[in-house]
Amino acid sequence: MSNVQTIENLQKALEMEMTAGHQYQLHAHVLEDWGLDILAAKMREEMEEEIGHSDLFMERIIFLGGVPELRFQKQPKKADSLVEMFEMDLADEEEAIEVYSKAAQQAAELGDIGSRTLFEKIVLDEEGHKSWLELQISLIKRLGEQAYSAKHVSFAGATGDADA
Repeated sequence: MSNVQTIENLQKALEMEMTAGHQYQLHAHVLEDWGLDILAAKMREEMEEEIGHSDLFMERIIFLGGVPELRFQKQPKKADSLVEMFEMDLADEEEAIEVYSKAAQQAAELGDIGSRTLFEKIVLDEEGHKSWLELQISLIKRLGEQAYSAKHVSFAGATGDADA
């Protein structure tokens, strides 16, 4: 069994996950700057999950005798609004689902059950992200960005003192 195609797929996935992890990291900082600390915390959770995925892809590349290359698929981009942020992430999750599903099929054809299983597991995680993002976009459209945003502010540290 040749590992060349599988390692190429794993490398692409590694680059996508590294990009996603750092995209979520950038989102978290932007959201904190906007005062949406609860949503920023959610983005940090997403960041950690994506970095965990990249770790699994690196581990598999090494197991198959490859050398992981740590680079971004594309540069993370700052969003100017919540809708733009969620739509960018949704497009990335949809691309990941498509790429990983195809990679799982190719791994299965090569008899590489370990890589197939890894891609399938991560596709399920990405489908969960996709569903969450679709819900957030829907909520913003139904409630408006102001009402939606109000739910994602903790007012932590607020003293109630107007001069504070």
